[in-house]
Amino acid sequence: MSEDRLAAVEARLRLLEDERDIARTMASYGPLVDSGDADGVAALWAPDGVYDIDEIFLAGREQIREMVRSPAHQGWIRQGCAHVVGPPHITVDGDEAVAVCHSLMVVHEAGRYVVRRATANHWRLRRVRPGPGWQVVIRTNRILDGRPESPELLGRGVRGKPAGS
Repeated sequence: MSEDRLAAVEARLRLLEDERDIARTMASYGPLVDSGDADGVAALWAPDGVYDIDEIFLAGREQIREMVRSPAHQGWIRQGCAHVVGPPHITVDGDEAVAVCHSLMVVHEAGRYVVRRATANHWRLRRVRPGPGWQVVIRTNRILDGRPESPELLGRGVRGKPAGS
């Protein structure tokens, strides 16, 4: 195999591994938050990372950790809830990446499960060297309730563009 061909195969493999690692990072959110693992959830974010949810803006790991520990979130866990993150569309550009997906918050109420929220999720991630791999820089969630910003967020992400660009 020529050096050029070997380099091309290595680049393709690196991209596949990056996409897999990013998808694993994103998929970790639901099990961690639903098990109440505040430290595990916070560790998904960069130290100065942001979680921008419709009604909540969390800046930094400590605020993210406190969201998981909050009485409201602990109540969701006690009653039964599942944060389900759909398959992501990931665009890797060196040590930066943009990913989008849908997510559902399913809760147990009155003996049945109901979808409490369906959201558009836009993630900006950065590779940490040396370190744990990929971390969330900004995760933006917007509820899918007909407002135009939610599908626009998904469209920007599929095109590999940061939220708000």
